[in-house]
Amino acid sequence: MGLNPQVIGKEMPHGFAGCYARQPDMIVETRPAGGEAAIPFGAPLVYDDGAVVQAGASFTATTFVGVAGCEIKSALTYLDQQAGQYAPGEPVSVFQRGSINVKCYDGTPALGGTVYIRTKTSSTYTTGVVGGFSATNESGSTVALTNCQWGGPADANGIAELVILTKQNA
Repeated sequence: MGLNPQVIGKEMPHGFAGCYARQPDMIVETRPAGGEAAIPFGAPLVYDDGAVVQAGASFTATTFVGVAGCEIKSALTYLDQQAGQYAPGEPVSVFQRGSINVKCYDGTPALGGTVYIRTKTSSTYTTGVVGGFSATNESGSTVALTNCQWGGPADANGIAELVILTKQNA
């Protein structure tokens, strides 16, 4: 019986936002979700009274805690099974060092490139969202993460590898 080699394609997508990209150099800790809004998988996080919330308009580089990791969760209700998020009060997997997949909302990530968090909406980069990752430096509208870099280009879905070089906050 002969082998039947198959070719699927030349490029593979990165996966889903919040899923780790490489092991074993990673630190993941658990913190409660704070605030009133759900935290989507792959979102940048900051502390809020001991809990974590998604970064927003008041974000600064020194407040970056990590990224909301994608964990398999039990559904609390039938209609909420594919939410891909943490509800307020739930334990959140906070990815603090290593390589993780995230959604890059605007710009073109490049290997070793600077990672930004958008703090204001933009008329130039309309796909960018406040509190989302960006590969574009727009003065006054984005903040550079000093402990992170891009691990390469984004796939067709806008998912790119984010490398967190050092753990910044406990």
